[in-house]
Order: sequence, then C-alpha cells, then structure tokens
Amino acid sequence: MTYAEMRTAAKANLNGTCRVCPVCDGRVCAGEVPGMGGKGTGSSFMANVSSLAAVKLNMRLVHDAVKPDMSITMFGKKMAMPVFAAPVSGTSINMGGKFGEAEYISWIIKGSLDAGVYPMVGDTAIEQFLIDNLAELKKAGGDGVAIIKPWEAGSVIDKIRLAEDAGAFAVGMDIDAAGLVTLSLHGKGVSPKTVAELAAIRKSTKLPFILKGVMTAEDALAAIDSGADAIVVSNHGGRVLDGTPGAAAVLPSIAKACKGKITILADGGVRSGVDVLKMIALGADAVLFGRPLVVASFGGKAEGVKLAFDRLRAELESAMILTGCASVAGITSRVIYG
Repeated sequence: MTYAEMRTAAKANLNGTCRVCPVCDGRVCAGEVPGMGGKGTGSSFMANVSSLAAVKLNMRLVHDAVKPDMSITMFGKKMAMPVFAAPVSGTSINMGGKFGEAEYISWIIKGSLDAGVYPMVGDTAIEQFLIDNLAELKKAGGDGVAIIKPWEAGSVIDKIRLAEDAGAFAVGMDIDAAGLVTLSLHGKGVSPKTVAELAAIRKSTKLPFILKGVMTAEDALAAIDSGADAIVVSNHGGRVLDGTPGAAAVLPSIAKACKGKITILADGGVRSGVDVLKMIALGADAVLFGRPLVVASFGGKAEGVKLAFDRLRAELESAMILTGCASVAGITSRVIYG
C-alpha cells in the first residue's frame, strides 16, 4: 500500500466526516463538531496549524549529525521517536461509523507499536468505547496510555482502575474535554477541576498521571501543584473553545515556566516530522499525533498507521540532519529562526 492509496481509501471510508484535504488545516471542516472539525468558526483548529507553520528553522549543514538518534525514554518506556498516537476516539460519533471502535483502536495500537511508539487510548460519551479501547490495549500487553474525560472524581478513579487492570503504563485526564460538545449532546457531565480535586485523583494511582489540555503557564504550574507527572499543551484540536491561540504559540511561555519541573507534551497541528522538530524546539519533550492517524487507520488499518508513523520518522530524521541535531536532546531553541 502506498501513502496515496491509503488516503484515497480513507476518503471513501470516512463517509464525508473528513474530506482528507491535501492540507489538514480545519478550513473545510470548520464548525463540524460532531465530526472531525473545529468548534464554531474553526479558528482554534486553524491556529494550531498556522502557529506551527509560522515557526521557521535555521538550516545548518556544517556538523557531524549524519545519523541522528531519534529515540527517547518516557514513563520508563523506550520509544523510536518522541511521538505518541493521540487519544482520538468516537468512531460512530465523529468518523462516520463505518468501522467499530474496537477495530479502529486495534489498528491504532498495532500500527503504533509496530512503528516503535506508543498509543494513547481515549474516553468518550459512549462508555463502552473506553472499555473496548482498554480491552484492545490489554490484548497488546497494556503497552499504552489511557486518557479519561473530566467526569466527577469517583467515575474518573473507577476508570483509572480499568486502565490499571488493562496494564496501561500511564493514565491521564483530558481536562480540556470539559467543553466538548459531543459529551453535552449525550447528557454527560464533565467539568473543570480544582488543584485539590486533581491532587486527589492523582493520589489514587501509582501510575504516572498526565493532565492534557493545558494552554497557559498558570494551568501548567497548577498541574505541578497537583502532583501531575506530565502535561499536554493542547486546545483539544480546536474542538472545545473557538478563538484560542494554537498550541505552538503558547508552548514557549509554558516551557519557560515549568521546563524541568514536569514532562511537557504538545498536541495540535502536527502533520509532519518537521512539525515534531518544531514542537520539541519550542519546549516539548514529546508530541501527540492525532487526526492524520484517523485517516491512516480508516485508509489502511494497522498497516496505514505504521505507514504514517514511518513517514513521520523519515521526515523527522531529515529535519534533524538539516538543522544539525544529533539527538532529541539536541533539538533546542537554537534551531528556531529569529
């Protein structure tokens, strides 16, 4: 299967919920939530892509970084590159429903692991979806991360127990889902959390705890106060609040406030290995790769997911060589122009 063949198949299988645009920037699908678009005008989705595009790189070729080491270790796991599959879920809600949640997530999990990276599996309005996702993760030896919606604390802790039973090596909460339309449409109660509430949830498990949906230095510092092990700088793919800046735009200020105090992941608008390098240079320790994997899985199942990751890895390797970065640790702000 070629990359082009995978995209052609995905366009048919996604039943119009994603047009598989040449550039996935949120313009065509603006306002399509449920669906794969951004909320309202779609400006937050678009800002994720445009803020990364605005970052320019210093090309350097007088160096010895000819075979860069793209691997990292995070949460005790060795990874082929600093990328996780983002916790995108809800096949029947957002992706046209041609494939079931279990088969979709099985492709994400297998394709990720085959590529040497790890999947994050998600939670949604339909409770069975998380159960299905964790069942598939358990079949794969628990090699992944479970991200849970910001339900009331008791429900979150119950779901953490399910993740522990599945063998997940880390858990988290996408607190940015407190504004997700697809949850309110199903009458599901989610809400923001106080530092005390987060601390209680964090203390309920010995696994590393990740807080996804941080867009300010203040929230990043609050995450540290709660005892979280990692944050994900993310506006939920532009799907919860119209008019936010892109993740790449706020990442440097967040990294300045808390780099070295907490692990920083970033999510939003990553479409290429060059984008991965940019996010790392702006202050992230690793990134999440989301919408492109929906296309890859619907177009090529697990093979398509691995194909997308392999392409991303080749692009990252090239970008590291052309900016003089011998390792992920060597990707610093010096590669950013201006």
